[in-house]
Amino acid sequence: MNAHAASSEETIQWTPVCDKQALTADTGVCALIKGRQIALFYSGKLDEVFAVDNFDPIGKANVLSRGIIGSQGERICVASPLYKQHFDLKTGECLEEPEHRLTAYAVKIDNGKVYVAV
Repeated sequence: MNAHAASSEETIQWTPVCDKQALTADTGVCALIKGRQIALFYSGKLDEVFAVDNFDPIGKANVLSRGIIGSQGERICVASPLYKQHFDLKTGECLEEPEHRLTAYAVKIDNGKVYVAV
């Protein structure tokens, strides 16, 4: 099991999203979880799943699941398909414009299923 974002395991309410096998390495998908559009990214290199808001606060559109994942130094990021700003997939921080940030959600894999805490 892996989990991202700061929260204690006891207080997190996990929502099942999909089978890990349904995710394609190094691409994003959008999931509607509790009324929110959440972008899920599976990093094949790290064998980890990340979840952030799908809404690009700079481009003002739900497009981040269509972004390209990669890294900036040690940080794993998604590049917005609109204006190419990079958002850290672990923290949600925009690297070029830190005043903008996404919510990064805790993710865990249990018995091959992806769960997100929203």
